Amino acid sequence: MSRKHPIVAVTGSSGAGTSTVKRAFEHIFLRESISPVIIEGDSFHRYNRAEMKEAMKKAADAGNNHFSHFGPEANLFDKIESLFKTYGETGGGKKRYYIHSEDEAAHHNSRLSTSLKPGEFTPWEDIPEGTDLMFYEGLHGLAVNGNVNVAQHVDLGVGVVPIVNLEWIQKIFRDNEERGYTAEAIVDTILRRMPDYVKYITPQFSLTDINFQRVPTVDTSNPFIARDIPTPDESMVVIRFKDPKKFGVDFPYLLNMLHDSFMSRRNSIVVPGGKMGLAMEVILAPIIGEMIDNSRR
Repeated sequence: MSRKHPIVAVTGSSGAGTSTVKRAFEHIFLRESISPVIIEGDSFHRYNRAEMKEAMKKAADAGNNHFSHFGPEANLFDKIESLFKTYGETGGGKKRYYIHSEDEAAHHNSRLSTSLKPGEFTPWEDIPEGTDLMFYEGLHGLAVNGNVNVAQHVDLGVGVVPIVNLEWIQKIFRDNEERGYTAEAIVDTILRRMPDYVKYITPQFSLTDINFQRVPTVDTSNPFIARDIPTPDESMVVIRFKDPKKFGVDFPYLLNMLHDSFMSRRNSIVVPGGKMGLAMEVILAPIIGEMIDNSRR
């Protein structure tokens, strides 16, 4: 951890909705004139898209049907830890991008004078000087595996953890609508990832400082036949603070600011799903503000 170069890590599995948290942080950074360096978790995959397909085929041929993007074999956990450590100590380090789309490819090719395609990585490049904090968003922001301990370098860890049936529904709809995958292919992916999900994704949520867990108030008992994703108004959000004293959480203030919220445990507050974005900003803005004040001092 570093008071001078703080690191914020938002972690959640594919389809969990980490983009909602990312938008909340973007609003905070803009309002508070904070200059972050953004790190995308996908950039620490070990293989590009074509290489991953080949690696999965080799694993399956060898009898391993659970090789996935969630596990250490397909990721560079050591490089995440190295970057976090270097940034915390110096405010520097190297990053790269995983290109998801043609638009991203065009942007990076113009910037770097390259001819990269979706599914490939940009070259490693230096982080710009003078950033206020590092913001990581992805799968493994607090990963721990053997001698690798990413979590120890994180100043604020945020988990985005919808209950698993809702997470699956969101993934099924996203992969079908945005990527054209069939329902059968998506279910196969979920099953293949399950051992790594249990071993490497879930444990991170015991290390996070704050978890946002969306819980639907409609029936999601069979996520594989759901006709639509439960809306924010059809859900509640359970917000758990690992140690409320660490960030001076003022629960009476939060209950007053977030209408129809209530406390379910001494360290947990429940808010209507439609207020999730507001809750994130109300909770996270003072924490980030204090981090920046400390770093600038």
